[in-house]
Amino acid sequence: MARHFLTLLDFSSDELRGLVARASEFRRLATDGQVYQPLKGKVLLMIFEAASSRTRVAFESGMSSLGGHAINLAPGDSQLGRGEPVVDTAKVLSGMVDGMAIRTIDHERLQEFASAASVPVINAMSSRSHPCQLLADMQTYCELRGDIQGKRVAFIGDGYNMCLSYIEASQQFGFDLMVAAPDGMAPEVPRCAEQVDVCSSPPDAVRGADLVVTDVWTSIGHDEEREARIAHFKGFQVTPALLDLAKPDALFMHCLPAHHGEEVSVGLLDDPRSVVWHEAHNRRFSQQALLEHLLV
Repeated sequence: MARHFLTLLDFSSDELRGLVARASEFRRLATDGQVYQPLKGKVLLMIFEAASSRTRVAFESGMSSLGGHAINLAPGDSQLGRGEPVVDTAKVLSGMVDGMAIRTIDHERLQEFASAASVPVINAMSSRSHPCQLLADMQTYCELRGDIQGKRVAFIGDGYNMCLSYIEASQQFGFDLMVAAPDGMAPEVPRCAEQVDVCSSPPDAVRGADLVVTDVWTSIGHDEEREARIAHFKGFQVTPALLDLAKPDALFMHCLPAHHGEEVSVGLLDDPRSVVWHEAHNRRFSQQALLEHLLV
């Protein structure tokens, strides 16, 4: 039976930690110019029903570096766009490739696809989760500050897919998470996630944090709400002054793309505490580790 990666909860804590460590090894291999190609002859199919740049390029370059090949199937190129049932498409394509990475707004659609697929399916982002991004985030923190277990993480903003993935990460990696979100935008926290607290005050969330994270206020699928969201999230912008409340050696992350002047102040991405470029580059290496784990 195929192993899927739809959320961080699909893997054990030990497996996730192993992937993070392996991703750092891939980063070192790339720096040293070493060639390692265990995926020769393997094919990854990518289906992006929503826009992507970092995730798509990370998968494509990752597969190429490992000796494999990636095929991108745009919505208009597949029969899904013409009404073919998800289950039928999954069954057909499973017989032609070795794995699939899918980005869709509808998480239930992703689950339906995976249930019918006979090859590994990877969540390249959905309304419910963005697990590939969290692998890169955990890799980045561990490379720069060591083990994140027992640390304090602050997530500022929308309780959507990135926030929900951070809640799962707090369970799997053992850190405390404080979420600051406006009324009506807070995430639903599972009862088992006792290490997660939610408030409506960014300063309270950030105070004493080892890592501060944010995401856009208007995610894919909410574009028509943009103006209303900008007004609703007033006071939730991450600024240098807000970061000053965190620990002196705290890091700042953003999955990108960023809306400068909205969720982050202009110039914040180049603040000395910001590691967004390191984080973004790690997408390739964390996805290489994931691909190796699922396809070798």
